[in-house]
Amino acid sequence: MIRLAIAEDHQSLIDGIKIFLEYEDDIKVVGEANDGEKLLEIVHAKKPDIVLTDIRMPKMDGITATREIKKDYPNCKVIAFSMFEQEEAVSQMTEAGVDGYIMKNSSLKVVLAAIRAVMNGETFFDDSIKSAEPKNDEGDLPLSKREKEIVALVGQGKTSQEIADLLFIGKTTVDTHRKNILKKLSLHGKSELLRYSMERKYDF
Repeated sequence: MIRLAIAEDHQSLIDGIKIFLEYEDDIKVVGEANDGEKLLEIVHAKKPDIVLTDIRMPKMDGITATREIKKDYPNCKVIAFSMFEQEEAVSQMTEAGVDGYIMKNSSLKVVLAAIRAVMNGETFFDDSIKSAEPKNDEGDLPLSKREKEIVALVGQGKTSQEIADLLFIGKTTVDTHRKNILKKLSLHGKSELLRYSMERKYDF
């Protein structure tokens, strides 16, 4: 069962998502919030698997809330749910550690696809914001905070199992991240990833 928390200052939007997800047997909405502070309370109390959060909210914005969630609950997946497709907004949420970014004008099927993708250890960026995604030095898609952690550990010579043990996640999740990293960076195979990881220095 995927345990989901939703943070959005428009209650009608939350209600619409909940109604849509009622037909999904493997997803349960365990909490809802209209501001960032309430979201953190829900995450602390309910410990959801995934958080779907707006960026602009009262009391605490989604960027700050995401940073706090990722700091205290690194295994919790966070999907940004926003009206803003500007590069700055995408970049700020990516740096905060989001696992996905979708637009509010997307269909609810896209919301569902994003939930399932990040639960499987993938990142999910809405097609409508591909052109707005921040670029890394190689001109490819941005690495998430988790992916940077894995790159750093690969550079230390850690195996997938060792990385999984250190990050308290499954080996399958690590392998999925590694595939996503290769795709984002246009790398081919373990040797190229190792070379790249040894050249780049990510500090955590």
